[in-house]
Amino acid sequence: MTLQFECETDLDLGIDCASLARAVAEKVLSMEQCPYEASVNLVLTDNEEIKRVNTEFRNILAPTDVLSFPMIPFESPGDYSVVEGEDSYFDLDTDELLLGDIMISAEKAAAQAKEYGHSVKREFCFLVAHSMLHLLGYDHMTRDEAAVMEKKQSDALEELGITR
Repeated sequence: MTLQFECETDLDLGIDCASLARAVAEKVLSMEQCPYEASVNLVLTDNEEIKRVNTEFRNILAPTDVLSFPMIPFESPGDYSVVEGEDSYFDLDTDELLLGDIMISAEKAAAQAKEYGHSVKREFCFLVAHSMLHLLGYDHMTRDEAAVMEKKQSDALEELGITR
């Protein structure tokens, strides 16, 4: 798995964000039985930039904790048949499946960790797991969808020993 990590903020979360993100992304891909090597771009940014992007893409004039930009139009979550025979979903140089982009606000991650009473590490990893599931076609628009995502996020973090 390739994780392209870019840090656009001066806020130091005090954790190895790139290594943690890679571990969480790999765990989610393994649990979701992704049959391909995959590539994800992750940008760690500040509230100002994530607010700008949230406004541009979702017409929401506020910062958010995480944004996901899936590259693949999954018809159902984790159904990889949609990419079969479709070269545009793969990096032509590496043959990796191009899952999409993740943007996380370091400020929001730190604030939410404090608000929820757990570590910054746990909050950051939760946001990565949450976003990875979005890149694989999951959503939380209904109560049932939210329950499925919450269970998968929890299972991934628990298997990695990242608890509240």
